[in-house]
This record gives sequence, structure tokens and C-alpha cells, in this order.
Amino acid sequence: MSVADLISDFIVLNQHDNVATARRTLKSGTSAAAGESGLVLRQTIPGGHKVALVSINAGDQLVKYGQIIGFAKTGIEPGDWVHTHNVELRTIGRDYRFCDEITELPALDGDEDTFLGFARPGGKAGTRNYIGVISSVNCSASVSRYVADRFRSSDFKGDFPNVDGVVAFTHKGGCSYDPNHGHEILQRVIAGMARHPNIGGYVLVGLGCEVNQVPGLVDKYHLDRLQDGEQAPTFLTIQQSGGVRKTVESAVKAVERMLPDVNVLQRTTQPVSKLALAMNCGGSDANSGISANPALGVASDQLVRQGAASVFGETTEIYGAEHLLTRRAVTREVGEKLVSQTRWWEQHTAMFGSTIDNNPSPGNKDGGLTTIFEKSLGAVAKAGQAPLSAVYEYAEQIEVKGLCFMDTPGNDPVSMTGLVSGGCNVGVFTTGRGSVYGCKPSPCIKVATNTPMYNWMEEDMDINAGTILDGTETVEQVGRRIYGKILAVAGGEKTKSELAGMGDEEFAPWMLGPTL
Repeated sequence: MSVADLISDFIVLNQHDNVATARRTLKSGTSAAAGESGLVLRQTIPGGHKVALVSINAGDQLVKYGQIIGFAKTGIEPGDWVHTHNVELRTIGRDYRFCDEITELPALDGDEDTFLGFARPGGKAGTRNYIGVISSVNCSASVSRYVADRFRSSDFKGDFPNVDGVVAFTHKGGCSYDPNHGHEILQRVIAGMARHPNIGGYVLVGLGCEVNQVPGLVDKYHLDRLQDGEQAPTFLTIQQSGGVRKTVESAVKAVERMLPDVNVLQRTTQPVSKLALAMNCGGSDANSGISANPALGVASDQLVRQGAASVFGETTEIYGAEHLLTRRAVTREVGEKLVSQTRWWEQHTAMFGSTIDNNPSPGNKDGGLTTIFEKSLGAVAKAGQAPLSAVYEYAEQIEVKGLCFMDTPGNDPVSMTGLVSGGCNVGVFTTGRGSVYGCKPSPCIKVATNTPMYNWMEEDMDINAGTILDGTETVEQVGRRIYGKILAVAGGEKTKSELAGMGDEEFAPWMLGPTL
């Protein structure tokens, strides 16, 4: 994006584009500048929405980011508002060209950066130090919540200053489903949270008669096998313990036994390579792919250069742009796995009479996103320029360093739950409409795509990327600010969502399969 584009009324992202994006709302009849072109607007163009730069015939391709975002339903003239009223989607072929466009990032210049984190067994590091109370089934959710509620007083924080809190991880699953569908996913999520680097100790609570049996979960994931320095977990079921009150008291005593040892842990200097970043976007607008997401891509690349993992997901929101990622895959196998996940989603949505492109949401459309292709092209900007090193299933443990992708739905809590359960110990969440998402046990940095929303919701936004649209900062400069914030938050600085107390209700494992 050139300086000329930044100071014009509309942003032209690629020389081949036939539409441009409004930096602010402009009235009908206004003479406006879009890059080097001049336009007279034929309708009012809301901020973040698109204008036609040239004459476009019915059926012609609409191009943004140098890529197809849809097709004209009718003839469109220069200066026309381009949105859902005159745009439609059609099936398009995509040239995956596996591994053809790999760009190696510049070598690290100087020593690896560091952050202050909690050393964990197995060479991992935590950015927070929580104790978890994890439900194996919805039937034990209230018990888990009662236990966590016992440790919310100010006295608790005074006595155990190095413990960030006791968190109940509850959900609506664990029983009444086919074990061949959602069962394995839920178990991966629970095991991932139990072994998460931001969890210093945990209690696992079941009912006793559910499909997701506690003993089976412990055996499958070897949760009773401890590495040196790990806190011994406690496994309880309500039926064996003798009811709600007795289970709560047993779990409270188990947490009390853990607290002194978990509190002993101190933050020490850790290399950036021990970070695993979760990247997500939610409440997106058309500015997401212009400001916040490409800036996050700059920060992601900086992490990857230093040996960290940077992971993004939302398979339904890279649809139509997945070919840009397969070309960056380090092996054909990695690229083909991403394509197979996309094909699965096409089949999965068809089972319910829907389609994978039944998106964007109403809020996305109000923010100027017209089609899923347009949304996806903006979403993949989070991936920066790094090669795609690995593709994971939902909540699968992240073992590979570098840029990675995880198969998740576009639903924000479900997507972030998968990423965090996979081991991500810090998150960045971009938003144009104003999501207030938080994500315990991993801190979540929220980046606003535009200045008006940032100013309106400043108590919930950590970084304003709208300065890119305002012309006061470049993508690179905002990316460096995001990177600096990641290190500060990983080292203990509180995010806005943490200060607001968010993050206890957002644990949402992906529930697949029929309820029986």
C-alpha cells in the first residue's frame, strides 16, 4: 500500500483491483480520490465499503487484493457502491500450486528476544500461572464453578500473589453423543487444558456415568504420568465422592494443597521461541484485511523468525483464499491437508442444507464485507509472509515451530478454545466491529481495525491499528507495536480483557455429531 493510497479517500490494495475501500463515509455526488484515479460518487459509500473504479458488466469478476471476491449481478458504473445488492458468488477454480511461492523470512539480526515467563516441565513456558478445575461433562459444570468461586476473594490473591487465579473450565458436552464423532475432540481439548503451560495444577471433575469417563480420559492421555516439577492432579467424580457438597469440599481441599507449590513459581527470563501465538479475528469489518490483520502478520513473522509458533484457524474464513496458503506450504503434504480440511467443510455444511460460503455475518456485512471470499482474503493477512509449516486438527498439540494452521470453525470462542487447547500461551484477536473476547488461561490482546471503534471501546481494545487508515502509521509500525505488546503481555502485563475480568465463560469445545 503506497502513501498515496493512504491519503486518498479510497484505498486501492492492488493495481489489478476494480474496486476500492472507503476510508470514511462519503456522500453521493462527492468528488473523491482513489489512488491516482478521480471519481464522482453515484451513491453514498459507507466507511469500509467498496466503490467501483471502472465500468463492470453483469457477470464480470470483482477484484480486490488482486483476487476474485465475487461477480457483478448487474452492470456497475464507476463511482457506484459495490455491496450485497449488486454482488453474487459463483463457484471458482483455485490453482493450489503447492509449495510454489515459499518465501524464507530474513534471518534474525541479533540475539533472540526474551520475555518473563514461568518455566514448565518439558522445556515449555507459561505466560500465566492458573489452577484449573476442569469438567469432563456438563453434569459436573456447576460443581467446578462452585469450587472456583471459593477462590475469588482478595485474601486469596494476597496470600498467593504468583497464582493468577482458579478457573473453572465448563462446557455443555461429555455425554449423550456418538463416541465416534465429538468424543475424541472433547478429550483432546480437556487433555490439552490439563497439560497447558499456563496451568500450574488442576482438578478434573466428572459425574461418573457419562460417556466421557474420567478414568478413560486419564488412561488415554496419561494424565497420571508426571514429569519432574509437575503438580499431581486430583481426579474426582460426583457419584463416587457422595454428591455435590462432598465433591466440592474434596476439590477445594485439593486446590488448597496445590496453591503453595504453584505460588512458589516465579517469572524468569524465557526465549521468545517458547511462545505459541493464537491468532483470531472476530466481529470483522472490511478494514480488518487492510489494517489490523496485515499488521498482525508482521508481528507473526517476527515471532516465527525467532523460533516461535504462530497459529491461526477458522477454516470457514479462509475459504476462497486457501490457495494463497497452499502455495506457501513447506511440503505438498502440508498443503494437501489444508485442502482436505476445506473439502470436509464443504461436505459437512451440505449435510445440513447449508454451504461453507454462508458467511459473512450481518455485522460483517454492515462493516463492508460482501462475500466470504472478501472476508477470507482479509483474514489470511494474519499469516504474514512466513512459509506454512504445519496443519493441525482441532485442539491437536502444536509441536512444530513456525507458521501453522489449525482446523477450527469460524465461531470465535470455539476457534480460540481449539487454539489454546493446542498449547497457545498468548493470543491476539483482531476486531473491526468491537468484540470483547477474553480467553483464560491465555491472555488475549485485542486489536481494533479502525480509530472510531477504538475510541468508542477503548476500555476493551489494547491496540489501535486504525492509525494505518488514518495515515499516521504504516502496517510495519503497527506490527512492531503488536509484537512489543505480545512480549509485554507474555511477561505479565494485563490485557484489557483481563482487567475487565473476561475469560471465564469463553471455554467452548467444538461439539460435533448428533445428540442422542
